Parts: sequence; C-alpha cells; structure tokens
Amino acid sequence: MSDIDANKLRRLDGGLLLVFRELLRTGRASTTAERLGLSQPAISHALTRLRDLFDDPLFVRRPHGFEPTRRALELGPQVEALIALADAALNLDASFDPARSTRHFQFGAPEFVTALIGAALLDRLKATAPGVTFAIGHGTEDEVVRALKTGQGDFAIGRFGGARPGFVVEPLFEDAYAAVVRRGHPTIDGGLSNAAWRDTGHIYAYNLSEVGEADEDRSIRMLAAVPQWLSVLLMVASTDAIATVPRRLAERHAAMLGLQVLDLPVAPNTITVSLMRRTGVSDPGVDWFLDQVRAAAGV
Repeated sequence: MSDIDANKLRRLDGGLLLVFRELLRTGRASTTAERLGLSQPAISHALTRLRDLFDDPLFVRRPHGFEPTRRALELGPQVEALIALADAALNLDASFDPARSTRHFQFGAPEFVTALIGAALLDRLKATAPGVTFAIGHGTEDEVVRALKTGQGDFAIGRFGGARPGFVVEPLFEDAYAAVVRRGHPTIDGGLSNAAWRDTGHIYAYNLSEVGEADEDRSIRMLAAVPQWLSVLLMVASTDAIATVPRRLAERHAAMLGLQVLDLPVAPNTITVSLMRRTGVSDPGVDWFLDQVRAAAGV
C-alpha cells in the first residue's frame, strides 16, 4: 500500500461514511443531522472533509437541498458496501431472527406485481415475522436503480433491461398477456376473434413502471389509458371495454371482479419479472425477505 493510500485511509472514518450515505439518501443537511444525532455545523464540517478526501464537490446546494454529483452517485454503492462490511465485522455473531425482528424493508415493484404477491407476502409475514413491515414504491427502471444506489431501497422487482454494473439481476417469474372482458359482455363470450380483439375498445395501462415499450400496439382501438393495471381491471369489469393484461394478475382477480380471462388471437408478448439488488452487500435480512417474495410469487 502506498503512503498516499495509507494517509487517505487514516482520514476516512465510519462517521464520514454515514454522513455521506444520509446526504445521498435525503439531500438535506438538517435531516441528516437529525438522523445521526449531530449538529448541522458537524454535518458541514464532515462534508468539507469528504470533499477534500474524494477531491470532488460531491453535493451541490440547490433550492430544494443538496444534489449529488456524478461522482457521489458512483460512490454510493461502494459506501453502502463499506458500511455493510463494517457492520458485519462488528457483529460477527449477529443473525437475522424473523420471529423477533421489527425491521422495515423498502423495495420497488410495479403495481401489477404488488397486486399479485402483496396479500401472500402479508400472510407469510403474519405467520413467521409479525414485527416485520415493508413499503413498496414504483417508478421507471432508472428511478429504481437510483433508489438502490442511494440506499433508499433494499432491492427491486421489475421488468429490467440488460445487465447493470454493480447490480445482480435474477429472474423471479415469467408471465404472458391475456385479454379480459366482463362476464355478460354483449359480443364476447368464452372466445376471442382477432377482429373482436382489435375492434372492441381497449383500456390501456400506460406507465413506464408497468409496461415495456414493445407492449404498445397502435393497430388496436383505444378508448382510454390509465396509470395502473387494477384501474384497468375495475373499468373493464363495469363497461363493455376490453383490455390486454398480465395473465397471472387477471386470473388472480377474475372471480372477484366478474371477468372473463381469454387467450389472445395472436402470440402474446412474454413478461419476465426479475429481482435486482446491489452487489457486494451481505444482508441476511434481505436474503430472508427475498425468500418470502419468491414464495409469495409461487417460485
């Protein structure tokens, strides 16, 4: 190790890493100070040290708070990994006990996945980990990745594109599209012709957190586009409209909403739903929670 490296390591301490992480998560010095039990001058002093250590402004003051620089965003996953490794070293005998845990997990997922696995996930937690809670947010792939980089999410579920450096992506389940109309529809009963599928007015779920760009078919007659799949199902259940939706979601809610789930008259697009988490971060709690997610998804 060079003298320069040794000098930098001597200047870096766990407190600076915690200040960096909280500023990246919250973008506010006051919130960071409150969470870490420090004064705002102490946060300002720590930021000065961080800027000197990394030779970068790291956070630029804006009217809404501190905005991270590109360098700060790149450092985010590495700082998270350093904090996790330090915590593991200081707690070698610690393990995650779901029966006694009161941990709150945060992750991103599309609404159609939440509606598909949410109830089963709650049932599993009630049976094995009554003190564990979770919160789900949703956004575009880039927004989800940013949340993971800044430590605002433990993992993410979604329809992700190619591999991303610093992240592990693994398939969770496969699905395909099907058509739904209400029971008692005046022209569609038990089967679906190509003409009926294209000419009956469609309701779309159009939100980049919910669909892929390749899913849109401009040759289909559209009546409306709404942000979420459950809104689509509810609207179809009480009108003569049709929708093309993820099959597993449709089958889960068909009986309750009085819907027919029909095969498409064309080859349906497939849907690959995956799990994504940061590399280099060991967390028995997240490992356990992901097992519950897989079980809730039926895999």
